[in-house]
Amino acid sequence: MTNQIAVGQKLVSKSFPPITRHRLALYCGASGDHNPIHVDIDFAKKAGFPDVFSHGMLVMAYLGNALTDAVAPDRIRSFSTRFQAITQLGAKLTCEGVVTELFEEGGERRARLSLTTKDEADEVKLAGEAVVALG
Repeated sequence: MTNQIAVGQKLVSKSFPPITRHRLALYCGASGDHNPIHVDIDFAKKAGFPDVFSHGMLVMAYLGNALTDAVAPDRIRSFSTRFQAITQLGAKLTCEGVVTELFEEGGERRARLSLTTKDEADEVKLAGEAVVALG
């Protein structure tokens, strides 16, 4: 990253393909989170949902992936998120990060980023913040 970073600038922007049943099954195996609400449609319907839905941590992983595509992992000083809404099967997610503050700390220039993950209807699924070192 250069010294040309400015407040309001979008540093993170990445879109992902629709979330499929296959993706949820793969995530179950990779994460060890086998909650049937994410893979068993009958279970989801009995719980009052129209279908299975994504793991919140899968959505967070997408945001982390988008962040590390834009900023080298060794430059990330903090990364936090808050779940905002259920992410339905088939959602096409877009992750973004906008600079909200530039400051100095620990002898290095840093940027605070406001992070969001939204679906194609522009509904925020995940909101968060990251602090990154600028080089």
